[in-house]
Amino acid sequence: MSDAAPRLIRRLIGHEAAWREASEAWQSGRFAHAWLITGPCGIGKASFAYLLAKAILTAPKGGEGGLLVPVATPPLTRQLDETHPALSRIESGAHADMLTVEIGWTDDKMTKRRTEIVIDDVRAVGTFLSMTPAEGGWRVVVIDAVDEMNRNAANALLKSLEEPPKRTVLLLVCHNPGRLLPTIRSRCRRLGLAPLDDADMDAGLQHLLPEESPERRAELARMAAGSLGGAMALARAGGDAMAAEIAALLQGWPRLDFAAIYGFAAKAAADEEKFRLFAALLGDWIGATLRRGAGVAVNGGAEGAALAVPLDQWAEVWEKVNDLFRKAEAVNLDRRHVVLSAFHALLSPAALLP
Repeated sequence: MSDAAPRLIRRLIGHEAAWREASEAWQSGRFAHAWLITGPCGIGKASFAYLLAKAILTAPKGGEGGLLVPVATPPLTRQLDETHPALSRIESGAHADMLTVEIGWTDDKMTKRRTEIVIDDVRAVGTFLSMTPAEGGWRVVVIDAVDEMNRNAANALLKSLEEPPKRTVLLLVCHNPGRLLPTIRSRCRRLGLAPLDDADMDAGLQHLLPEESPERRAELARMAAGSLGGAMALARAGGDAMAAEIAALLQGWPRLDFAAIYGFAAKAAADEEKFRLFAALLGDWIGATLRRGAGVAVNGGAEGAALAVPLDQWAEVWEKVNDLFRKAEAVNLDRRHVVLSAFHALLSPAALLP
């Protein structure tokens, strides 16, 4: 993974086990027609999908009946042939046998993105798959991210998953599989990507942030919890300082100092990048509570109090806060009010404390 757009990735950090699983399926001649690529945000799922697409579209052609070459099929390589003419066409979006679906624009001038993938975006998949492969090999569809589809778009995708043409693969990037229709999940082979380990995070940040001190890179890695994309977002927006400020504000949970929170809200709402970073960091705090689980021993304080609340209540808060931020982007809610509302939402589980 690098700080480039996922489509431009030619070198992937980590995820060797997931790549090996996909490559072995390729060599077996039983490559799934749809892969659900899951894992936390920022760990390289989209980068993985694009590198896999490049490996498929630059692989030797052959085989019959929708299968790959039946004898001595080479594995899918992470080391791409940099001279292959298909690479530049894939990266520019000009490869005739590859389609990308992502959140589109609200207008022809492309001034603002929608908040979800809509049915018109997904209809392009059916049209694309109805055509004969232009280069005589495989066709690849990358959807980034499939859990950002609305209900109509999800239903439109089902037909392509139910009746896929031969030599077709759909690579579905997914941050939250629980938001998908069960009928979509059941038609895909799931490929789970784990957060990067310490060695991969260190290697990635050395490559991406060579100007930073080893100490700051280590702190960014610790805060990002295996998410290289998260670490880069933290670095760009001064997120390590914001994370420390959020931690201090939540230290006294369920008693929160709203005088201090009002001052913080003004800073967090100052620009879009800081606002998005706040949304991610607050979600991380709630998510960490969920991951620790009920009954985990902690040293008192906010963590101890938070874990005394049933986890289903924290799950409800997580959904409520995420929905709040989605609506904020969709209808341009006042950011300062959204920040304050998010902190207020954290208070609702306090009523359940013993």
